[in-house]
Amino acid sequence: MSATDAVASLIDLDSDVPRVATALGETLYMVTVSFFFASILGLLLGIFLFATRRGQLLQNRVAHFVLNLVVNTLRPIPFIILLIALTPVTRALIGTSIGPSAAILPLTIAAGVGIARVAESNLVGVDPSVVEAATAVGARPLHILFGFVVREAFGPLILSLTFIFVALIDATAVAGAVGGGGLGNLALTYGYQRFDYAIMLLIVVVLIALVQLVQVLGNRLARRFL
Repeated sequence: MSATDAVASLIDLDSDVPRVATALGETLYMVTVSFFFASILGLLLGIFLFATRRGQLLQNRVAHFVLNLVVNTLRPIPFIILLIALTPVTRALIGTSIGPSAAILPLTIAAGVGIARVAESNLVGVDPSVVEAATAVGARPLHILFGFVVREAFGPLILSLTFIFVALIDATAVAGAVGGGGLGNLALTYGYQRFDYAIMLLIVVVLIALVQLVQVLGNRLARRFL
């Protein structure tokens, strides 16, 4: 019997595959919704962190200090601690602290501050001559920022967002360990607590395939803009 047949014989197609498919749907729901909101929050934070730096288009020492403080305060907090700390807020907003929907708020905040920092780094790397050329033709600061600087950094930004998307997949596994649902929860309840190594193997394969797909799509999209 081949290795493929041996693995297939361990997996119950009638129960394991539907469970993994349902958990995968929950994981994708958590990741895509939180990534959407985190991208809006993080990109705005990152853009204005860059723009309010000394010598930049919207230089503002106080605004930069406040934005930097917010990002630096939230970013070092381990995700599982942030998840638990936000439980009362999550419960107040959606009425529960368990399930995929309950994980979206902490996932959004964690990813948002990460995106803010990588976005700022990408924008800082833009050639200053781009700003000088835009200024020379009479463009206004916000037009220069969004129409020139952000567009120039779009390729690296997509690569950074791909990295954050993959990190969110990892974070959903942590959320699943405390009742967030998804593949992490399935791996804990069936793979670990019930010693079901077949379903654990299937989850690992699905996660690897998912991450590879996201990375390939992100790389191709970034190459178009680069």
